Amino acid sequence: MFRGGTPLDGRSSMAQARIHARMNEAPRGGMFTRTLSMADRSGRLLESLDQLETRVEALRDAAAAMEQEKECLLEMIQSIQNSQEMRTICDGEREELSLTAERLLGRTLTVQVSVDTVRSRQQRDALHQATALVDEIAAKVLDDMEDARRRLMALHAACVTDASDVPVDQKFQSLVISCALEDQKKIKRRLENLIRNVDNAGKTIKIMDRQKAEGSESENGN
Repeated sequence: MFRGGTPLDGRSSMAQARIHARMNEAPRGGMFTRTLSMADRSGRLLESLDQLETRVEALRDAAAAMEQEKECLLEMIQSIQNSQEMRTICDGEREELSLTAERLLGRTLTVQVSVDTVRSRQQRDALHQATALVDEIAAKVLDDMEDARRRLMALHAACVTDASDVPVDQKFQSLVISCALEDQKKIKRRLENLIRNVDNAGKTIKIMDRQKAEGSESENGN
């Protein structure tokens, strides 16, 4: 009936014929269409990631702006607390205003905004050393405000490109350049805040000294 063959041989020949038929059909559309589909999906995924990257950077920028706004608010509140005007009003009004300022200060501090910066080991070391130099000067401001301001100006000059009239701290400049870009901006901003605080404190001291001198002259005149 099978003439030298077996039912298994017949089935094997039919299976091989089907395989050959599918292989011959593949070039006419199957494999080529599948490749285009994969490329299309890859392109759509890449486009989605590009859009997400834009949103991520916008989020970081918004958070950094909030961080700066918080610093500005804290500086303004503390400036009012330490202002000469607060010393010249009556005790009752000063107490009321001080309580309001403390409340605003506390509410501002409850806002926690943090933008972490990806740093290499070299950048971390540079940031640590640069921060230590600024901290050292900030801790000694009350000891000698004039010297502290001079040193702060030298550090600030290292963070800008147009500081021709101010001596530049070369060591600090080298450290700042080695920091991440976001850290460079934060260091510069902190120095500007410290310089403003020193200037405001200096003005307050001069006003108080002048008032004392006028008071002494008035007493001597009487």
